[in-house]
Amino acid sequence: MGEDAFEAAVAAHHGEIYRYLLRATARASEADDLSQETFLRAYRAWRSLPPDANVRAWLFRIATNLCRNHFRAEKRRRLAHAEVRATGTLRDEDGPEEATLFNEARSAIEAVVDRLPLKQRLAFILRKVHDLDYEEIAWGLECSGESARAHVFQALRKIRRSLDGHELPHAEALR
Repeated sequence: MGEDAFEAAVAAHHGEIYRYLLRATARASEADDLSQETFLRAYRAWRSLPPDANVRAWLFRIATNLCRNHFRAEKRRRLAHAEVRATGTLRDEDGPEEATLFNEARSAIEAVVDRLPLKQRLAFILRKVHDLDYEEIAWGLECSGESARAHVFQALRKIRRSLDGHELPHAEALR
């Protein structure tokens, strides 16, 4: 597959990959960095991709792996900061970059989604936001189709349970 085909793949899927990463990270700058890295890695591996490959699912898999690595690194950083704060050598320097990027209604929903285990969160986003089928989700998360379906189901159950009793605004207010 040539460079023209790669450019067509980028044009066709960049926006969707970016939106997936934005929903997964909830930060535009991180989504930007991760989507650029996704396409950089895709470009490096493009020539080895079989001609009959599902490019969309392949790109989501790269993005998912990068997202996993990102969250692992972020967790290590948070733990390190918490340890430093516990010793009293770091002052509370949370600034405006920590402010929410979305309105209050979205924040409530995102908080619930953010608390989901990583595989459930990614499966939920891939299914409900990006409308991937369970086999594509399974391939991206490196699990069976049945496991992908279970991850989405468990995520939905936890989201419903967490939001039970909370009155959310109508759809127009979420835009």
